[in-house]
Amino acid sequence: MSAERNGKVERSKPESLRLKMITPSLTAGDFEASLAWYSEVLGFTVLEEWEHDGKILGAELAAGAARLMLGRDDWAKGRDRKKGEGMRLYFSVSQDLDEIAEGIKARGGTLEAEPQDMPWGGRAFSVADPDGFNITFSTGS
Repeated sequence: MSAERNGKVERSKPESLRLKMITPSLTAGDFEASLAWYSEVLGFTVLEEWEHDGKILGAELAAGAARLMLGRDDWAKGRDRKKGEGMRLYFSVSQDLDEIAEGIKARGGTLEAEPQDMPWGGRAFSVADPDGFNITFSTGS
């Protein structure tokens, strides 16, 4: 538990974990389709691709300060493995949320939920990637 004394935050000992960032890594069943969806439909930039024997196995994507890793499924856990269940990625944006949603639709994407005002303030909409990973874009607090 932290306490403030004389304008300084005192941290508990041993100090709790403090992360600087998080970069999720998603496994794609159809890597090429997912890479195209994240870059062409959502608007991520491909920073780096990793390949082995001429086959791309993964990529690092960026959108502003956010990073996302995308990997090709090797099917070692079976082809019937469900992806995207029990998790949701939240992308916070400072741009016009409605314009982002319209751009996604114009580039062939489908929204799971249209932009709407949220009870806590701001606006949000959601999409699902080709493997069913759920993503919510939001503004506000």
